[in-house]
This record gives sequence, structure tokens and C-alpha cells, in this order.
Amino acid sequence: MKANFRIIIVFVLIAGLQVSNNCVFSQDQSPLDLSLRKEADHSIQMGLKWLIENQEENGSWQFHPGMTGLVLSAFLRSGFDFQLKDSAISRGFDFLLTCVQPDGSIFQESMPNYNTAVCLMAFKDAKNEKFKDIIHNAENYLMKLQIDESEDFSIDSLYYGGVGYGGDERPDLSNLQWAIEAMAENENPEIEKNYSEEEKSRLREKKIFYDKALVFLSRCQNLKNVNPEIYAGNDGGFMYEPGKSKAGATNSYGSMTYAGLKSMIYANVAKDDRRVVAAYRWLTENYSIETTPQMGDQGLFYYYQTMAKALTAYGEDFIPVEGTNHNWRNELARHIISIQNEEGWWQNENNRWWENNKVLVTAYCLLSLEEMLK
Repeated sequence: MKANFRIIIVFVLIAGLQVSNNCVFSQDQSPLDLSLRKEADHSIQMGLKWLIENQEENGSWQFHPGMTGLVLSAFLRSGFDFQLKDSAISRGFDFLLTCVQPDGSIFQESMPNYNTAVCLMAFKDAKNEKFKDIIHNAENYLMKLQIDESEDFSIDSLYYGGVGYGGDERPDLSNLQWAIEAMAENENPEIEKNYSEEEKSRLREKKIFYDKALVFLSRCQNLKNVNPEIYAGNDGGFMYEPGKSKAGATNSYGSMTYAGLKSMIYANVAKDDRRVVAAYRWLTENYSIETTPQMGDQGLFYYYQTMAKALTAYGEDFIPVEGTNHNWRNELARHIISIQNEEGWWQNENNRWWENNKVLVTAYCLLSLEEMLK
């Protein structure tokens, strides 16, 4: 019975994908060429189909709130006509609702910041008024997690403005970038003049959060004119946390430099700001599709989705590398599509940071492709 029920759901949803394939990415809007866009659409369909087939009975994916949040965002950002009432989507959100805590966090047993941030993005992607309180409470929770004067940390502290996994754990750029992305999603400066006083007050609170976050970001950047700490280099890239890098010592590496670039742009730092200029320069000098700069295949798919989001936010279609302009969207999309399994999933053979988990990596890849189709 369970297998038959799941097969019915899969065929109904995928049939909907094929007959109502009114993808929001029109030919005139898409930055990808026509044939590649069709390949990307097909790749996304295959990935979504595989995810539907591997949804748990309780509506989750892998019984994990963060993973479920990533998958739901992949569905809702796909450009296909998925709605909250669709069975797989509805059941996924039913699971997330069981993870909502009284303090506004959205998690079960561990990593409250990471899970809350990722789930918050999914609730925002649903664009449903009934989630308004959940969204506001989750944003408040993330702002309270930030290390600042409320916890007796002065602006001179290396940890000031940062966010960690939650609780008393040390802050890092990866957790902070998820929190910033979740806070910034769906903000639209063009309609701020029409906001209510409550909404304007929330924007002011977010600005304070971003300003403090930028202090922490500066402590993670290898750039002497903004980070005078003794451990800092001067190549413009980013490390994992002040004074420590997953690439060894305080070395800059790809995923954190894209995370730093993305976070600064989401926090409304201008493209001509020296911090942004230096980070972008490092990325052009270390441009790579097949591997994560300085990390090889470690965290490769996390790198892809961070890269896609960062360069989309930055707003450049071509990356200049040694006199050649690289169409990063076409190159990254072709590579991701080329390594998809015929069943629809992706997986990293290197299991660091859970990337041997097919559900997690498939969600990363779908989000990457969807970002490139924006």
C-alpha cells in the first residue's frame, strides 16, 4: 500500500510538471542558452521526481528539518507550478510545523541556527500568509543568537557580530551566511515605501543585525585594510572563522569566499566597496568549476550552491580569467547536469560535511540550477 501510494503521488506531480511546464524562466529572461535551459529544466524534473520518491512517511526528508527545508525550497523555486496544497509539499511543511519551538527556533535536537535559517527560507518560499508569525518569530530568534553586547561581547571581540550553530558554540562564517540569507530573503527595497510601521521597524532591526554581522565578516576576510588582526593575510579571500580556516592555517578558500561575497551583498554593501572588490578579485583569480578552490572535492556541492547564489547576487554574467570571459552560468550548469545520476540524484564520494548524502546534495544541485535560471 505504501509503495502504491507513493507511486501515485510521483506520477501526479511529475505529470503536472510536464503538462503545466509553464516555467517562469522565459526565453527572453533566462541567462542560459535555449538548449542548455531545456537540459536544466529536465535535470530539475528528474531531481524533483527522485526526491518525491524518497520522501519519508512523516513528510520529512531524512527525518531532518534542515534537509526538509532545503528540499521544499528546491520544489518551490523550481519554476514549475507547485503549490502548498500539493501532497509532497503539504506533508513536508506539516513535518516542519512539528519542529517549530516556542522561542521561534525551528529544529529538533541540534544545530538550532542552521536548521532555523534553512527552514525559515522554506517558509518564506511558500509565500503564504498563514506562516507570517512563524517567519517573524524565526527571524527574531536568529537575531537573538547573534553575539553582541547582550552577551557581554564588545565590538573589539573577534566573535562580535557572529552566529554559530546555536547555544554557546563559537561563531563561524558558514552559519552566519545561512542566517543572513534567511533574513534577507524576500526583501524588496522597491516597495519599502509602502511598508507598514511594523515592517519598517523590522527592517531597522535587520539593518542592525547586518551591521554587526559585517564586523564579524571583516574578521574572517584576509584583507589588511579592514582586518588588522595579526592572523590576517591580504589576498581578499575569506576563512571559516577569525584566525582559522578549513583549508589550513588562515588560508582563503572558495566556498567561504563566495559566502563572504554573498553575505556582504545581502547586507547591502556596494559592489565598489573595497571588501567586495577584494573578494571578487580573489574569486576571479581562483575561478573553478570542477573543484572547490583550495579544498578539492571537500564540500564541493555546498560550494556550487553558494557560488550560484553569490554570483547571481553580484550581478555579473561573465567572470574574467586571464583575459578570457567565462560564462559561469553555462559552465556550472553544464557541469552539474553532466554529473547527475540517471535516477535523478547527485552525490559526493567525499563524505565530509554529509555530502555523501544523496538527498542533501540533490537539494544543493537543484537550488544551484534554479539560481542560475533566475
